[in-house]
Amino acid sequence: MTDSSPRRPLMAANWKMHKTPAETAEFLARLQPLVAANREAARPCDIVVAPPFPCLPAAAAAARGTGIELAGQNMHWESHGAFTGEVSAAMLLAAGCRYVILGHSERRQYFGETDATVNRKLHAALAAGLTPIFCLGETLAQREAGETEAVLREQLERGMLGLAPAQAAVCVIAYEPVWAIGTGKTATPETAAEAHRYLRRRLALLYGEAAAAAQRILYGGSVKPDNIRGLMAQPDIDGALVGGASLDPQAFAALVNF
Repeated sequence: MTDSSPRRPLMAANWKMHKTPAETAEFLARLQPLVAANREAARPCDIVVAPPFPCLPAAAAAARGTGIELAGQNMHWESHGAFTGEVSAAMLLAAGCRYVILGHSERRQYFGETDATVNRKLHAALAAGLTPIFCLGETLAQREAGETEAVLREQLERGMLGLAPAQAAVCVIAYEPVWAIGTGKTATPETAAEAHRYLRRRLALLYGEAAAAAQRILYGGSVKPDNIRGLMAQPDIDGALVGGASLDPQAFAALVNF
């Protein structure tokens, strides 16, 4: 398929279980002047920060008027109920979120997330008006067994099961090779681009070439200032879902200003 539709890059900071509300406000105060030129850049980025849930009010106050958007790190598929420790889409929206990260490999590995539960969350997020950042990716064992494409196909198709083309188009997809998350290992730009091309081909089969060409696919896995330019030079990589490097405002700004 051809790729003729320009896509606006997106840099998303996934802080995981880091920072207090005070540290969140300090981070955003330091980040803003470092990315102020982004709006007038030749290729401006959308900037998204996903702090821990207790930090969302502080983040919303600090980010107001800056163009920096907020994301929840997870959510439940139900709108309310007896689900101790969970949050709903409505709660995230009320806290100032526009995005929500769903299906992150750590959620799958440590908390029992499955393609089926991720699918339920995608439907709930979209129905509420949140933009999902839908994560998927293979383990090292799966890659070494030559199963990368089969794993990506299964996670993509099961995760997005039942979505109409218009709903699918709203989603941001994040390819995260599990073997590269927090390990210091990064997929080479070419390896990452190969997976992104495969995902875009599958999206074209599911939703049509025009929809696939417009879909943003992020790379996640030990993204740092010293490898971002090589990754972003690949035509099918539309941004990054960033872990450790997003905890430092200067490092994250370097990614935004790639």
